Amino acid sequence: MTGEQRPPASAEDIERAWNDTKLAQVLYHDWEAQTYDDKWSISFDERCISYARDRFAAAAGTAGWPYGPALEIGAGTGFFSLNLRQAGVLSDVTVTDISPGMVDAAKRNARQLGFEIAGEVADAEKLPFPDETFDVVVGHAVIHHLPDVEQAFREMLRVLRPGGRVVICGEPTKYGDRIARALSRATWWATTRATRLPGLSGWARSREELDESSRAAALESVVDLHTFDPDELTALVTRAGFTRASAVTEELTAAWFGWPVRTFEHAVNPDRLGWGWAMFAYKSWLRLSAADRVLARVVPRELFYNVSVTALRPE
Repeated sequence: MTGEQRPPASAEDIERAWNDTKLAQVLYHDWEAQTYDDKWSISFDERCISYARDRFAAAAGTAGWPYGPALEIGAGTGFFSLNLRQAGVLSDVTVTDISPGMVDAAKRNARQLGFEIAGEVADAEKLPFPDETFDVVVGHAVIHHLPDVEQAFREMLRVLRPGGRVVICGEPTKYGDRIARALSRATWWATTRATRLPGLSGWARSREELDESSRAAALESVVDLHTFDPDELTALVTRAGFTRASAVTEELTAAWFGWPVRTFEHAVNPDRLGWGWAMFAYKSWLRLSAADRVLARVVPRELFYNVSVTALRPE
């Protein structure tokens, strides 16, 4: 891969992808690869190092760090595994993604951080590795993109060594995703109309950028295939052959805040938003996440936005 920026999704591309979800995955994530980190506020500093470490620990605890050979499926630009490596959770990292552009971006990010990783373009339902290769398989916000989630877990089981662990974090729950999408749609509608008002035109993105965002949103409806119930997810992982499967959920009010914030940022001129806004958004999310940990004692876990699952390959 050359690392050159790919053109945005065209109407013709989207039409071709409607009936081929794996084509849609490649097209969408290749287009997103060059701007994905900015879009999702991904960094490789202490902010995201702490986030990745805490998500892993919440799901799987802290024993066994650092893990030996590690595989990330659907790695995107490397957010999860590269930050886990910096946190001392993982050591030797291999990334995979169905998108060549994402694999290229992850390897580039690793080099910029001062280390090298292995990377393969791969379908998570058919991993190109021998049996019993890795000590741990990780993923973040990935399995909701996979047509056959159970088959992907069977592949993860196959490439894990006996006693190896799988840790998949950041997947949308059924109810949490429904609420988040409703809030995002309302925010997009309100913001794009407000920025047309006299005196606010400087806040508006160009029509070309808004059209590109709309095309991306259309493809998101093709590539986002699943939401999950925590109990059903652990049952699926167990059917795939794992043992000691468990799930945790996170983000309630933090998601109610975070999704409108992200949508607002996509809908307005980014030059109007500076460091002060970024710190307000981040610190507010932290405070709400802390509150959510208290609410978790009384609120059903199915209502939270994120679900993470971990399990072991039998010895």
